[in-house]
Amino acid sequence: MKILFLCWRDTTHPQGGGSERYLERVGEYLVQHGHQVVYRTAAHDAAPRRQVRDGIRFSRAGGKFTVYPRAWCALVAGRFGVGSLRGVDVIVDTQNGIPFFARIFSNRPTVLLTHHCHREQWPVAGPVLSRVGWFLERCVAPRVYRCSPYVTVSEPSAEELMELGVAAEAIRIIRNGIDPAPVDFARYPDTGTTHLVTLSRLVPHKQIEHAMDVIAALAPTHDVVLDVIGSGWWEQKLRDYALALGVADRVVLYGQVSEEHKHALLARATLHLMPSRKEGWGLAVIEAAQHGVPTIGYHSSAGLNDSVIDEVTGVLVDDKAALIRATAALIENPARRTRLGGEANKRAAKFSWAFTGALFADLLEDVAAERR
Repeated sequence: MKILFLCWRDTTHPQGGGSERYLERVGEYLVQHGHQVVYRTAAHDAAPRRQVRDGIRFSRAGGKFTVYPRAWCALVAGRFGVGSLRGVDVIVDTQNGIPFFARIFSNRPTVLLTHHCHREQWPVAGPVLSRVGWFLERCVAPRVYRCSPYVTVSEPSAEELMELGVAAEAIRIIRNGIDPAPVDFARYPDTGTTHLVTLSRLVPHKQIEHAMDVIAALAPTHDVVLDVIGSGWWEQKLRDYALALGVADRVVLYGQVSEEHKHALLARATLHLMPSRKEGWGLAVIEAAQHGVPTIGYHSSAGLNDSVIDEVTGVLVDDKAALIRATAALIENPARRTRLGGEANKRAAKFSWAFTGALFADLLEDVAAERR
């Protein structure tokens, strides 16, 4: 099959994250099993307009907003046998707030991939765009895709889709896989300092400030440091916040790091903090769990209710004050922390991109066969 992926970013984009990684890992599996995958996304300075990477053909055009009309033109051209999107058998349209509405512009069967609903994130887009975006996500997309299958990554995300009117039988839950943790990487020596870690894009809804508040609350009585892994346009705001909070010397922002360095930082950590306002799943939870590091996050983030088993592989709390208390309690209780980390490690071993890719491949083959 020739499969088209539509997504506003890919992992080479400065703002690329877990949802883009999910799509690329699925694409790699599909290519390895004989399918042709075209990944249509926005252009940016860090990657060429045309590229083949891990067998996936990347086609980049347009920017943050113009990526959509540029893709629409390519879809219409492909419908008439012109351009790189001709001959497509099935489309995976990714809804990161707003989908590409491929069903309108192409006559190919389409699967809608949505990691979570964006009600809580839309306000950052401004008063006008946020209303338009939420209207499109809440009212328009469910109608356009009412006859299409959906894929999401967790039970809470599936429940959110049903609240928007998506039929339960249309939704397939295909959770994130995970790459095996490297075995040969330089480990940090134990200096006696307690390292907390957060692995995340640096954007407002990830609420890294709450993790800094934990450091500020614990610093008078604990030797703690927060390691922040990831990059994003909110980075300077976070640096300013740490400085204003008086913990700039206890917060280290590493930016984007190599896989080996990432795993070295995770392996050194005592706890993984994920105070995000919203997650579809929380891939970083499982990556930390590979090293026996439990996660503390919020019940209200939705997806963490699936990736974290409360009081088994980590702890879920209701607010920032509880986040601070839970972190202090686990730092001071090594036996409980070890138990949670051990269970988290066992659960992490159950996930793989091969399993995720196989489930996705089965769905796409079924969708394409129905059309034929």
